[in-house]
Amino acid sequence: MAAITEPGTAPRKAARPTSGDRTRVRKYTADQVPLGSLLLRMLAGLVVLVVFLLPYLIMFFGSVKTKAEIRSVDPTYFPTEWHWENYATMWSTPETPLLQNLISTLVISLCATLLVLAVALPASYYTARFRFPGRLVFLFLVIVTQMVQPAVLTSGLFRQFIAWGILDTWAAMILVNAAFNLSFAVWIMHSFFAGIPKEVDEAAQLDGAGTFTVLTKINLPLVWPGIVTAVVFTFVASWNEFAASLVLLTTAGNQPLSVALTKFVGQYETSWHYVFGVSVVAIVPVVILFMAIEKRLVGGLVSGSVK
Repeated sequence: MAAITEPGTAPRKAARPTSGDRTRVRKYTADQVPLGSLLLRMLAGLVVLVVFLLPYLIMFFGSVKTKAEIRSVDPTYFPTEWHWENYATMWSTPETPLLQNLISTLVISLCATLLVLAVALPASYYTARFRFPGRLVFLFLVIVTQMVQPAVLTSGLFRQFIAWGILDTWAAMILVNAAFNLSFAVWIMHSFFAGIPKEVDEAAQLDGAGTFTVLTKINLPLVWPGIVTAVVFTFVASWNEFAASLVLLTTAGNQPLSVALTKFVGQYETSWHYVFGVSVVAIVPVVILFMAIEKRLVGGLVSGSVK
């Protein structure tokens, strides 16, 4: 199609690509992945996906089998009949009140995560931005607490919670999970705060921003990936905690799913279809968390790069 020009003006010639443009085009063409290499990468990724998903698929198939089919001498991967009613009947089994166990796990994990964030955010910001006597010793002691497991201190925690009157309560497990995950959250967010130039804070302070405003309005968007990492780690660790919950929570309804799962494993008989069903239900909230966090993580990375 001929170019349209105004009367009295000469038609413009199409701009030719410069040598730099031609170089970039040739370089892009030369760097294209061959089809064979692309297929090999896709095949390798598929193999890795299958390896990671296979245990969960076997667990899911076992959850819709009957007890007799699971214990069959000639087992099969796929169920001969799909018994979806297992997911309905497992909530009313006499072994444990699963609905209360699920609520207990959610409350303990969410509250422990929020408590960790409330303490770790100002602590990590202060240790990264300010120099005070004993700072390195404090950071060393924080990371040392990560080496201690709750199971080692259960007897001491048992006596302490009896004195406080909170034994066999959600508050006890919220404090335990928050305390033993706090050190990792402080360290991971400390490294992110330390990576932000101090000139960013100084520029905001020159504009009249206070310390709290600098933390919430300036630094938090930049360290969002670190916050997400701390949230995921704390929530998953609290969700999977077992040893301390087994000792400190004696009422069946207050126990989390990790402890309730053991009620289906008996000395002479195990209800494997319920074990698999509860395990599938237990991993669903964690999967939902990762799906919800993924977009936030990408948004935090982009926000940090722009600012």
